[in-house]
Amino acid sequence: MVTPPTPAIPPCPAVLADRFNTLRFDEAQQAVVLLDRRAYPFRTAYVVCRTVEETAQAIEQMVVQGGPPLAYAAGLGLALAGPDLADLRRAGERLLATRPTADDLHAIVPQALQRAEAALAAGQDAQAAILSYVNGEISRGNQVSQACGSHAASLLADGDRVLTHCLAGAALCWMLWIAKQQGKRVTLIPTETRPYLQGARLTAQCALEMGIPVRLITDGMPAHLMSQGMIDKFICAADRITLDGHITNKVGTLHNAIAAHYYGIPFYVLGYDGPDPQTPTASAIEIEQRNPQELFYARGREGTVRTAVEGIEGYYPAFDITPPHLIAGIVTDRGIFPPTLVARYWQTP
Repeated sequence: MVTPPTPAIPPCPAVLADRFNTLRFDEAQQAVVLLDRRAYPFRTAYVVCRTVEETAQAIEQMVVQGGPPLAYAAGLGLALAGPDLADLRRAGERLLATRPTADDLHAIVPQALQRAEAALAAGQDAQAAILSYVNGEISRGNQVSQACGSHAASLLADGDRVLTHCLAGAALCWMLWIAKQQGKRVTLIPTETRPYLQGARLTAQCALEMGIPVRLITDGMPAHLMSQGMIDKFICAADRITLDGHITNKVGTLHNAIAAHYYGIPFYVLGYDGPDPQTPTASAIEIEQRNPQELFYARGREGTVRTAVEGIEGYYPAFDITPPHLIAGIVTDRGIFPPTLVARYWQTP
């Protein structure tokens, strides 16, 4: 059974801000409203998507980032398709094509479409059915994040220096917040996470909101810090977890895991609601190939500063795959699993 955090722990400020301010369906406007994470926290701006195509483009262009948020945005975007079943199915196909690697997207959109089809067959409102389902998933996701973060906090010791990579989301926030409430002093060491700098902006901002000390490093520094005894644990999230214990995360995770294994530093994965039951092995994962032009600018193509010379080529696989033997444990809302046994998540109440 999941043991929830003690009621004495106050709500995590970073998670509250994310829950209420990053994405929503505005029924008055008939639009999906998304916080532009490419600009935040230096500028708080929202992108209003009034069509399925606008929502799909916002997901592709990194307006919304992180596995669960982009899946929620896609689910809400499906509600813009209208009541025609053929239009809904085309919309589902378009939204599923936006980000091929993250498994949350490929769970929520088909489920939302099923709710819409069932509503239409019963003579009911398809949009209402979609929104009820997706908003319910958002609420469930909040509970999963808190339970996952609570289990992860039990792994932290007072004084830990924790390396993270990219944006690990609400579970990381809960982990840090609960550890702080338990009196543990933890320093977060995020990588910049090129090219969109999620670590330098989004992860660091979340930690600042909670009063967690942050020490930013570039993507090429983790192995050196490990060699100097300056990192105690490596903890990140995963965009997909296979039933045999491989994890897919932001590219760069693999070499951090290799370095951590070499230096005897435990690597834990925030696995939220467990492995993808439709992904048995790593061979079933499609790695998203993003536009190489994003590498040539600070903060991706939306950035204003070009950091590469003209006339060269680039290569940008957005994710890599880390094998289970490099992972100390996968932390979920139902407990902590050895990676090779993570499929037992689905037999755990």
